[in-house]
Amino acid sequence: MPIVSLRYRFRQDFGVPARPAFEWATDYAPDDGRLFSRKTRRSVERISDDAFILTDLTYPEGRARRIRRLVRVDPKQMAWTNTHLDGPFRNSQFWYRIVPDGRGACHLDFEGFLLEKVRRRLSPPRAARRAELNRRHDAAEWRRFLGPALEAEVRARRGR
Repeated sequence: MPIVSLRYRFRQDFGVPARPAFEWATDYAPDDGRLFSRKTRRSVERISDDAFILTDLTYPEGRARRIRRLVRVDPKQMAWTNTHLDGPFRNSQFWYRIVPDGRGACHLDFEGFLLEKVRRRLSPPRAARRAELNRRHDAAEWRRFLGPALEAEVRARRGR
């Protein structure tokens, strides 16, 4: 099967300061699965101060699917990478960076480098449409689920 390389990016704004947003986003825990649109169970293995293996069990279409990811965290840059070790998007990589926008706001810069097996080669316009669909999906996860949870939990921790 051929593999198509899809690249896409988006920005997600947050109404909270950058450092607590970054800390929330990289504070991996087994109950993180509650944050996603699909039923997800997660295990977290810390392998060094800046590296984790996340193992997610999702249930698309009623069947269990395991996905392992290597996550590398760079606190100085408020950035992290997420590399799929297996699953349908094996070797795909996703880059995240929290960028301050003044005292009480920040945004996430996201860039996806998705490798996807396809039945046959895609024309450039079809590949672009496929990248756009993935961008919309990932951006919607942040807009509808992860972003609101991040803001609510950061505000709760700060006592607002």
